[in-house]
Amino acid sequence: MQVLILAGGRGTRLAEETSTRPKPMVEIGGKPLLWHIMNIYAHYGFRDFWVACGYRGEIIKEYVHNFFIHNSDYVADLRDGSVNVLNASKLDWRVAVIDTGLDTMTGGRILRLKPWLTGTFMVTYGDGLGDVDIRSLVAFHRAHGKLATVTAVRPPSRFGGLVLHGDTVSLFSEKPQVEEGWINGGFFVFNPGVFDYLPGDDTILEREPLERLAADGQLMAFRHPGFWQPMDTLREKELLESLWASGRAPWKTWQ
Repeated sequence: MQVLILAGGRGTRLAEETSTRPKPMVEIGGKPLLWHIMNIYAHYGFRDFWVACGYRGEIIKEYVHNFFIHNSDYVADLRDGSVNVLNASKLDWRVAVIDTGLDTMTGGRILRLKPWLTGTFMVTYGDGLGDVDIRSLVAFHRAHGKLATVTAVRPPSRFGGLVLHGDTVSLFSEKPQVEEGWINGGFFVFNPGVFDYLPGDDTILEREPLERLAADGQLMAFRHPGFWQPMDTLREKELLESLWASGRAPWKTWQ
């Protein structure tokens, strides 16, 4: 099953990092966010990636094109340019990087990849991480038989949570997950019929398409109560960086 990663936005809310590169190329632990996202899927056996790029897409193209040589050891003979690889990258991923336009909206980017997408496919954003069980997500989608599945998550709080007994604080939790309410966490699964809900480049997936799918009874929610964290601000980037540095990053499901 193909995995489409939306990686074309400008990331203006993270301008400190995205003035010179697209948000999925911002690094966590020395690796682009895109690498982390692909590892989540690859851990569950999904390794056919289609990256829908736009803003500074050439940086993503160069990263993927040079990935093998940057992640392998080799000896280069400067006389004839030959390269003898010593320790090759063990990754068996297939990665396509497609320019879907600078100003194309999220739904439009999916539509632009229609010629290459076959059968049921997955979609996620290039700026969010979670310990989502992708295999269970796909099984859930196949079982309900509808056109679309969205992963429902509880958003992390911006502030520390307090549990009070009178005026005494009995529990303090720094930035806990919100206990009530579910939001769109990405990690979608779509059947090809979804393309009927995507008319053109200016289609924003999160507006009319998902609204119509819900109204038509074709949108189901896979509840994910575990870790999920977007990277929209420098503070959130620093949070993800600290989790990775601790050695206990919740989204690191691979070895």
